[in-house]
Amino acid sequence: MKFRIYFALIMSCVLSFLMSGWITYVNLGLHPDFVFFWMTAWRFAWPAAAVISFVFAPEIQRLSGWLAKKL
Repeated sequence: MKFRIYFALIMSCVLSFLMSGWITYVNLGLHPDFVFFWMTAWRFAWPAAAVISFVFAPEIQRLSGWLAKKL
């Protein structure tokens, strides 16, 4: 269980950080306050991503294993 919690926190942190940066850039371009808007978006995205990662990771791992065997 400890591994699952750490994995969800670290994976969601990295993914939400990069995705919120990308989406902020796509929406605003290199705005003078880009970093502020990016960090604001990330602050809201990370908790949601952490919960989603924790809840759905076991099913996604099972689905990945099934696909790896079938394809």
